[in-house]
Order: sequence, then C-alpha cells, then structure tokens
Amino acid sequence: MAQDPSKLTPNVVADPKREEEIRRRAYVMYEQRGREDGHDIDDWLHAEAELTAQPMKKAA
Repeated sequence: MAQDPSKLTPNVVADPKREEEIRRRAYVMYEQRGREDGHDIDDWLHAEAELTAQPMKKAA
C-alpha cells in the first residue's frame, strides 16, 4: 500500500511568503554565528520551527 506523499514531507513550505520569512530568519542565524558555513540545514529547520510554532494559550 502506497503512502500519501504529503505525509512523507511534513516540512515542505507551500507559502512563498512563509518561505521568504524562513530564509531571512535562517540568514540572521548564519550571521549571528559569524557566517560559519556548514549549518544551512540546521538554520533552516530552526528558523522554520521558530516561525511556525504556535504560541501557548494562557489558562483562563
């Protein structure tokens, strides 16, 4: 039985505006690290997680 392809790649960005936000945040991380190469995927994933995280709701 074949799996649904959309479930195989949960981190794919479908919104071009969101992708640009992630790209900019990842670049800031790169600069903050002193422009050290080799962390592009980590920066992207961290930026994506940071920007897509849902804020915690306060208890009533």
